[in-house]
Amino acid sequence: MSEEQSWEEEVLVEPGEPRVLRGGRDLTQGPIFSTLLMFTLPTLVANVLQSLNGSVNSIWVAHFLGESALAATANANIIMFLMFSVIFGFGMAANVVVGQAFGRGDLNTARHAFGSAIGFCLGLTILIALAGFLWSEHILATLSTPAEVFRLAKLYLHYTFLGLPPGMMFVMVMMGLRGGGDAMTPLWFMILLVALDIALNPVFILGLGPAPRMGIGGSAFASALAAYISLAALIVYIYWRDLPLRLRGAELRYLMPDWKLLRVVAGRGVPMGLQMVIMSLSTLVIIGFVNREGTMTVAAFAAAQQLWNYIQMPAMAVGGAVSAMAAQNIGAGKWDRVERTTRVAMLVNLLLSGGLIALVMLFDRQILALFLEHSGEAIEIGRHIMRYVNWTYLIFGVAMVMFATMRANGVVLAPLVILTFTLFGVRIGFYHVAYPVLGVDALWMSFPLSTMVALLLAWLYYRYGRWREVKLDVAFTAPAPAAQG
Repeated sequence: MSEEQSWEEEVLVEPGEPRVLRGGRDLTQGPIFSTLLMFTLPTLVANVLQSLNGSVNSIWVAHFLGESALAATANANIIMFLMFSVIFGFGMAANVVVGQAFGRGDLNTARHAFGSAIGFCLGLTILIALAGFLWSEHILATLSTPAEVFRLAKLYLHYTFLGLPPGMMFVMVMMGLRGGGDAMTPLWFMILLVALDIALNPVFILGLGPAPRMGIGGSAFASALAAYISLAALIVYIYWRDLPLRLRGAELRYLMPDWKLLRVVAGRGVPMGLQMVIMSLSTLVIIGFVNREGTMTVAAFAAAQQLWNYIQMPAMAVGGAVSAMAAQNIGAGKWDRVERTTRVAMLVNLLLSGGLIALVMLFDRQILALFLEHSGEAIEIGRHIMRYVNWTYLIFGVAMVMFATMRANGVVLAPLVILTFTLFGVRIGFYHVAYPVLGVDALWMSFPLSTMVALLLAWLYYRYGRWREVKLDVAFTAPAPAAQG
């Protein structure tokens, strides 16, 4: 094999199985800046596409079925977000184990971790989907779903639960591939998923061609169908390209959950999922405060939120790239490269997030007008809010980079505690104390204050904490080949 050949063509040697494997990338070598950037950009594009997919589907529902149908999807999406948070946490934890195993050249452990996480989460999502389908009415009643949208929400939720297993498995497989250094394959299949979902929504909502007219159920059914097709295509591709995480022969037993491994994955995955829940709950509390300020402020805040969903994406993508790179380097014992990767990631975050924030601020009035077309007062309130809040995502991104590096070594409780304290203790605490003096500006000022505290605490723990001493003790021997008859 020549020196010019890429990682995709290199041999990963494991006992009894020297073979050529494609589709991974060695993140423990090469220039850090370009490697990190080229890993971040596909993840960023995939995240943007995922958000756009939800937005376009909402437009289809609102345009063809009206506001009641759109409200019904919102009730169902709250439930699905909670389900996604749990699976996302397991996926991120498996991603770390896979990355560390790749870094030390232990392909067998990478496959075992991947297979065990897939097997466990598949069983879990099937049980959740079945329970959700059977108890949809009770779930919606618990959420106090308005009577006028209850029937629509139940129909939408039934088909949404139908698509839960393939949707969650699609996410798990993508995270596993990224842990192995492959960011492009997830991007291509995210493009496929989004294209199918957007194209199929009007087909099943309206009953175009031979498709049945399903109304709001058609939107959820289209998303489920797109997930099944995309997952099947991704699995076929993995085996066709013989990607490193494919399971064959005796390795298929890895799909049976290994409880030793699951203790490691669950111990890290649950706090990671809780981070998403905590961030969402804090947003719900903030929305409650905003609702007290009148219609114009509510509309302005809602428009600003749409922009923040995209502003924070570079930091999330950089965090995912750092987690994958740091995990491989920790597995390889290259701690000096872990430190340099973290510093470079902070720079990349400042460049990407800073550039996006500057662009939004430069055209803030025009962008807000897309959401607040006939309300000049709300636009000005939105601009006022964004002057306080937008740049905090730049600071928060730096904290997220340090959290991602710690997460790459399996340290997840400290970031969870810091986020909980700053989002609830600092942000909401400052609002209550300062509101009598500052009015609603106390709410906007709580964003930069809580973010600065989060950055300080993240740096202190990153610099002085003992997170580097943590060991993910997972290693497995390769399964014996089946006896020949």
